[in-house]
Amino acid sequence: MTIVTTLSIYLTLGAVAGTMAGVFGVGGGLIIVPVLVFAFGLQNIASEIAMHLAIGTSLATILVTGSSSTLGHYRRGSIHRGWLKALLPGLVLGSIVGAFIADNLSGTVLGTMFGIFVLLIAAKMVFGLTPKQGSASPGKWIMTLAGGAIGAVSALFGIGGGAMTVPLLSRCGASMTQAVGTAAAVGLPIALVGALAFIVVGWGNPLLPAWTTGFVMWPAFFSIVVTSVPFARLGVKLAHVLPAHVLRLSFALLLAVVGVRFLLS
Repeated sequence: MTIVTTLSIYLTLGAVAGTMAGVFGVGGGLIIVPVLVFAFGLQNIASEIAMHLAIGTSLATILVTGSSSTLGHYRRGSIHRGWLKALLPGLVLGSIVGAFIADNLSGTVLGTMFGIFVLLIAAKMVFGLTPKQGSASPGKWIMTLAGGAIGAVSALFGIGGGAMTVPLLSRCGASMTQAVGTAAAVGLPIALVGALAFIVVGWGNPLLPAWTTGFVMWPAFFSIVVTSVPFARLGVKLAHVLPAHVLRLSFALLLAVVGVRFLLS
């Protein structure tokens, strides 16, 4: 496969991931990881590391693409700094643990786990499960443990953690705006620490192709970043035109297909 063809695939992936993130209001990792695995397969990258490389690269892109969203929420005052600070130690440690767990799993097992996780997200969307509003105010250690779980799962699957952070903060009494804004900020330390951890655990792997540092593929990273941000704006515009229930069910169907594909591969 030529470099032009490869870059075209990555640029297209960024456009698709950005559009879907804007339309469906989810982090791009759920889209980036499976498509990168497919793209790496076309490039004959070893299947033993394709999943790890996709996850590490996804986390690196989230660090950039998530910064814009976080800045927007910060300017609107929708980030709860106290909760973010309480979650931070767990997020950092959990992200490191998640990367090391991934490194000790085979590509097949990691892919199966990702497939199950995606199917759970799809089921949540189909049944319209939304976080219950609460008023609990958990202590520091509870928030640290929660941050650890969120960081570990997010780094393990290459996502930003919003699917777990929003329900947690809603139960703590946050409004949906505040929960989403804080969840966006939570994604940054996960992405930074997770990407660095995947670089460390993948360092020197003999199966790695050119233009990689550990489990981060730089041509894919830069291409996705270049196209995902502007296309996310397009996705937001489409989201205001298309019916909400159609969007939710369409994305759930897509995730279900992706999840089944990973389980069968």
